[in-house]
Amino acid sequence: MPEALKTVLFILFAVGAMILALRIAGWKMKKACDLIIRDLKEKKAIDPASAVELPYVKSPMINIGLRDYRPRALEELVKNDVVRMLEGGRYYLREGHKLE
Repeated sequence: MPEALKTVLFILFAVGAMILALRIAGWKMKKACDLIIRDLKEKKAIDPASAVELPYVKSPMINIGLRDYRPRALEELVKNDVVRMLEGGRYYLREGHKLE
C-alpha cells in the first residue's frame, strides 16, 4: 500500500473518530437536559414559588467513574432560558419552554 494512501486513510479515520466522539457527547448532553427537565416537571417546579434545589448542580472535585453531564447541561438550560435560577441555588422550569 502506498504511503500517501496510508496517510489519507489515517487522516480520514482520525476525523471520523473525532466526529463520532462529538456526536456521542452531544447525545449525552441532550439526554442530561431531558433528565433535568423531567426532574423539574416531576417536582412541579414551574414557577418561582415552587422552585427546588437540584442535587447535581455542582460537579464533584474528584470524579470517579463516568462523566456526569448534568451540571453542564443545567448551565446550558439556564443560558438558553429554559430553566431559571433563583438566589440560593433553586431552579424552576420556565413556562412555555421550547427545546430546539
